[in-house]
Amino acid sequence: MFPPVIESFWQSQFLSETAAFDSERLSVHINPELEESRRLVLLERIEGKLMVAMKPALAQQIGLLSQTQNLTPESLRLNLQAAGIALHGADHVFHFSEAVFAALLAEPQADHIRPLNASDEKLFAEFQSQASEQDLDDAWVELDHWAVFGAFDAKGKLMCAASMYPWDGAPITDIGVLTLPAFRGQGQARRVVRAICRHAAQAGFQTQYRCQLDNAASIALAQAAGLSLYGNWDVIAQDEEA
Repeated sequence: MFPPVIESFWQSQFLSETAAFDSERLSVHINPELEESRRLVLLERIEGKLMVAMKPALAQQIGLLSQTQNLTPESLRLNLQAAGIALHGADHVFHFSEAVFAALLAEPQADHIRPLNASDEKLFAEFQSQASEQDLDDAWVELDHWAVFGAFDAKGKLMCAASMYPWDGAPITDIGVLTLPAFRGQGQARRVVRAICRHAAQAGFQTQYRCQLDNAASIALAQAAGLSLYGNWDVIAQDEEA
């Protein structure tokens, strides 16, 4: 369903020489190569299986290696909780399916959407000034990201912008989108998302779209743009870092 590069990227996050546990519902891998800031990574696939990778010290901290016989997703989470290991909070992760990705490449570009660059600094600053701090934080759309696209109204006002940057050194780009309140509900975000994703695809990148599980508007946008849910991704909370 998803392009091979997507499957390969996510599988690589959970491959290691030591598979501590594997069942239909749960797989746990001990991986000493994980970054310290992500020494615990979880991906719950849409099929229902929870995939977990962690550094050896963390596995020892929660007593994992002595409890693998009856391990379940629920008992693993209880072990983490009992050890005081907090999670950041899961994000939905969306990608384009192979069929939708092919259609995206053949789609024409809308006339009112174009790339943004450093010459648009003043226009972009005005755009940001009309958004709330919460919207700016949630979207994280920046003019200095790897690619930035915007949609303009008939008077040249920037209505919606999206930006993306390469993710974890893989041929995958993570995307953020921001639409000013006055222009929401017009389909502008969907058009901008598809435009910037097409640009990324032409440069050899797949798109990753993340949002929190309770962000109904962002979930609706991902679906409207043709993205499909791949799974729910979580990592250890920042305040748990060593």
